[in-house]
Parts: sequence; C-alpha cells; structure tokens
Amino acid sequence: MPRANPLAWLSEEIEGWKRAGTYQRLRVLESACEPVARFDGREVINLASNNYLGLANHPKLVEAAIEATRRYGAGSGAVRTIAGTMTLHVELEQRIARFKRVEACVVFQSGFTANAGTVAAILGPEDTIISDELNHASIIDGCRLSKARIRIFPHRDFEAAGRMLAELDGTPGRKLLITDGVFSMDGDIAPLPVLVELAERHGAIMMVDDAHASGVLGRNGRGTIDHFNLHGRVDIQVGTLSKAIGCLGGYICGSRDLIEYLYHRGRPFLFSTSHPPAVAAACLAAFDLLEQEPERIEKLWENTRYFKEQLRREGFDTGISETPITPIMVGDAALAHAFSQALFEEGLMATGIGYPTVPRGKARIRTIVTAVHTREHLDRALEILVRVGRRMGIGRRV
Repeated sequence: MPRANPLAWLSEEIEGWKRAGTYQRLRVLESACEPVARFDGREVINLASNNYLGLANHPKLVEAAIEATRRYGAGSGAVRTIAGTMTLHVELEQRIARFKRVEACVVFQSGFTANAGTVAAILGPEDTIISDELNHASIIDGCRLSKARIRIFPHRDFEAAGRMLAELDGTPGRKLLITDGVFSMDGDIAPLPVLVELAERHGAIMMVDDAHASGVLGRNGRGTIDHFNLHGRVDIQVGTLSKAIGCLGGYICGSRDLIEYLYHRGRPFLFSTSHPPAVAAACLAAFDLLEQEPERIEKLWENTRYFKEQLRREGFDTGISETPITPIMVGDAALAHAFSQALFEEGLMATGIGYPTVPRGKARIRTIVTAVHTREHLDRALEILVRVGRRMGIGRRV
C-alpha cells in the first residue's frame, strides 16, 4: 500500500487560506531594489521595501562589495569563533560601536538572530521579561527560547510596564524590559524616556530593538537612543544592516562584557558562518554615506511628511504612524490582500499585511517611502491608491 502523506494537512491549510482570500504568492524582484522596480514582469512604483535611504544599489556599496570579493573571496569559510573572523568583520564592528557611542558591538547574521540569540543567551528560567505586546517576532522567539517568565504589557503602556516591574521588586532573578524603538507594522515610536527611567528605578536590563530606527531617527541615523538623548542609559541596543543600511545582518551594541559574553554564548553567532566579505565591506561603505550625506535622511522625512499628509487628505486611515512606515488601515485581511493585488495591477507595489503578522481585524496595506522616491513617484502612487481605494470602498468616498 502507498504510504499516507504525513504532511497532507499542510495542503489543507493552504487551501483554507486561498478560500479565505489570505493566501499570498511571493512576488519576484527582477531588478535592483529601486523606487520603480520590476516585479513579476511588471514595472511598478515600489512602496514595499525597507530600503529607506536608497543604499541597496548605491554605486559606492556595489564598488566596495566587488573590491572585497576580489581581495578576500566570495565567503569566509567558517564561523566567527573558528576561522571566520575577517579583518572586515572586526572593522565593521568597531565602526558601528563608534557610530552608536558604545563600548563594543557584535554583528549577527540577521536582525532576527541578533534579537533571538541575545535574549536567549542572557536570561534563564529564573528571570522575568517585561515586553511590549507588539514587539517584533524575533523578540518573542528569543523570550520563549530563554525559558524566562514573560509578562506582556499593552502597547506603549508604560504605566502597566511600571506596575509589572514594581511587582518584581525584591524577587529573585534578573529583569529585562524590552521594546522596539520603532514598531515595524504601525510605524510608531516607543516611549523610551519613560521606559528607561522605569528600568533604572527597578534595576532592570533595558533593551531596545532599533531595526527600523537605524538610519532613520537620530543624528545621521543613530536611532531612537540618540533621538531621545539616552546614551549610556540603554544596556542593549539592537540594530540592523538589512534596512536603511541596504545590506544584510543585525548587530548588538553595549558594554565590552556584554559583547564578550555573546562571543561565547550567542548561539547564532557561534553556529553560523560569518558574513561574506562583500557584505561587510558594503556595510562599511553605507556607514560612510550616513556620515557624509545627512541630506538623505532629510529627504526621507520630507517625502514621509508629504505622503502622510496626502493620504490623510484623501481619507485614508494611517493609524498611529510617526515614521516612514505608513500603514493604510483596512481591517479585514481578505480585503487588504485584494486591495494590494488591485494596486499591483495598476502599477503600485504595496503589500497587504494580515494575521499573524498583525492582530486579527487590523489588516492593512503597509507602505514605506524612501529618500530616493521623487515627488512624481509619490503623486503617481497616491493617484493609484485613491482610484483603486474608491473603487473598493477604502478611503474617502465620493
């Protein structure tokens, strides 16, 4: 008899998503990540990338990557702790540490592994984590892997976080207060000054995931810690090399002891091959551009303000966004995905986001403008959004 397929239930799940209108097929990028890019054979305005500053295909990053490949080869050949720590890796970590005004930095293979690997490394079952309910999935997974007790406070509700911390005063174990700096789906900013004060008052470790603030907020894109002038008061800073920096990877910044500890106990660092030389070199070139061309960040914010203003004028609900991450709230997941598909057919790439990425009933189109979008790009995108939105009953009705 033929063997029964033990994974048959996967097909049933997928068919269920298709019936519900929430199934998404991967779009294939056939060009460089640019303001107008080619996806699935179609030229579209790209409002779906995290390429905030347009560095992903900047000539200086491309040149740096090519030169590093010629000099050092295509790969490092090992994990960092055996034979895979190259000169470029050390230079990049030193550069980031200076940029973020901390003692030391360690680069991980991704922002996800930086968060998950660090939380899991520094905490154990006897410890407690106080975490914002909308923190990134990598934080959630790191918390679970640590086996620490997890307490969730309502989004940005620092009073609730304070009560949770107070209840732990005098109890055994370490305490970690953790939050995103900028929340990746709503685009709002954490109330860091109050959270930092709470962590100090109750003796908690303060950790901030600044993935979507890196290259966006603070002087030259130093992030929310610089934005709020909290240098020296945040114990662990997480950043990304995959968004505004335009490449790949994540990093942890903090004290020298923290970084040395992660060298020995950060499992993704210990068990993953290090970045190819091309990636490290391109990241170094990106930090040069952050220092040399602050006007890129200024343009990013100019475009952001214009786009948000026009969306709101047309009756779109942009939620609580304060940053270039600008959701267009729809509610129903099937409608959000249908809206995204209709926009694509009209020449606009803007992704529909539903459960489990966001809570049920809070589906949206997630848009991100960049520093390299022109006013003409944004006006064309707005025209498509308005026209398709009115057809589907989203936005201002006329």
